[in-house]
Amino acid sequence: MGVSDNSTGLILAVLSSGFIGTSFILKKKGLKRAAAATGFSAGHGGYTYLQEPLWWAGMITMIVGEAANFVAYAYAPAVLVTPLGALSIIVSAVLAHFLLKERLKQMGVLGCVSCIVGSVVVVIHAPAESTPTSVEEIWNLAIEPAFLIYVAATLSLVAALVMHFEPRYGQSNILVYLGICSLMGSLTVVSIKAIGIAIKLTLEGISQIAYPQTWVFVTVAVLCVITQLNYLNKALDTFNTAIVSPIYYVMFTSLTIVASVIMFKDWKGQSVSDIASEICGFITVLSGTIVLHSTREQEPSPAPAFIEDMQSGWINVLDTEDNQRVYQRRYEISTD
Repeated sequence: MGVSDNSTGLILAVLSSGFIGTSFILKKKGLKRAAAATGFSAGHGGYTYLQEPLWWAGMITMIVGEAANFVAYAYAPAVLVTPLGALSIIVSAVLAHFLLKERLKQMGVLGCVSCIVGSVVVVIHAPAESTPTSVEEIWNLAIEPAFLIYVAATLSLVAALVMHFEPRYGQSNILVYLGICSLMGSLTVVSIKAIGIAIKLTLEGISQIAYPQTWVFVTVAVLCVITQLNYLNKALDTFNTAIVSPIYYVMFTSLTIVASVIMFKDWKGQSVSDIASEICGFITVLSGTIVLHSTREQEPSPAPAFIEDMQSGWINVLDTEDNQRVYQRRYEISTD
């Protein structure tokens, strides 16, 4: 007896969560190291983290996780794959506790358990995947009025966040950066699912390469992913990982499920009890992330130490946690 498509998607989604959860920690450490070495942070427009090997290790780990997630969407519906992203929060929370000194209190265990229980409920009641027979069929789903309205509303909100809210509140309100990531992420997922199905059909001997719709989905996915990564880096560099991970998961998952249900009609043909069970499971997962977030301690932000070098006329600004130089500032010695 072969493995069902839903089971394949489930296994890939779990592996994906492990890689992605780890990537949060690697990228965070890389961002901190780059900021400590140069004094320019991603949250303030700096891109020096691109020269940091640890950040690239996190990026590669995330790419592997996203690749597994990409394939998972070709085998299972988004309402099954996306909520399993909660497992990445558990991974990042545990690793952050040990590697980033972002303390996880005992009640955080309850949040982890809630995430797991909710994920199990979603898995049990998830609908079976219904694979379209061509990319044209997916395109027809994408241009239906309901989904076009969703796309228009999403792009309008992103434009407002980028042009109006980011300059004013980006450094103080985490919902600005993560709102952009999550809104674009919902479009990324439906595009990636379309690409995954196209690749799957092509490998089965039904080539989808010649269809222009395939390349439209590829273009949309690339643009959305680039936007996501840019604003996710800003969020990670500006705010505590304990805050970024759960809030990003809640917003991204909620919007992705909405987009998938509208476009792919994932709940079509399901009983009311199964839909209600999936919603309850999803709410349980969300509750777990809230508990996990509320019981995590904020990462300490120690004041930098200013060490003056009277002979050279420089002020060395040091990070008091690891005594690494953050930046230097030139000053003039008064002769009065």
